[in-house]
Amino acid sequence: MSRHDAVISVLDGTAPLPRDRDGPVFAEPWQAQAFAMAVALRDRGVFTWDEWAAALGAEIARAQAAGDPDDGSRYYDHWLAALEQLVVAKGAADSETLRHRKAAWDRAAQATPHGAPILLENDPLSGRT
Repeated sequence: MSRHDAVISVLDGTAPLPRDRDGPVFAEPWQAQAFAMAVALRDRGVFTWDEWAAALGAEIARAQAAGDPDDGSRYYDHWLAALEQLVVAKGAADSETLRHRKAAWDRAAQATPHGAPILLENDPLSGRT
């Protein structure tokens, strides 16, 4: 069983994971990266699949209670939110560090020419103390 099949088997019934016969389907590169981060953090023992499934399920339930259309279009938004919450809860990073890193990636994306890969080094504030 592949790693993504293992994740899917844990998540079955939690939410409609976008997938085809070959596995997960990602509309954007960041979605694949968020998926891979969850697998890597689990493999490193930061959390268990049961903890992951509970965190993702709770995030989806919160979104549904707030009016999320529950059509799968925001699935990886929920995935990322659950991942961030679990990483903070487990002490792997703090929310301030995550906030700063997100801002750095946003600045890097804005500073990157169209069609070029977005690199954190493109953040105009990188290297500043």
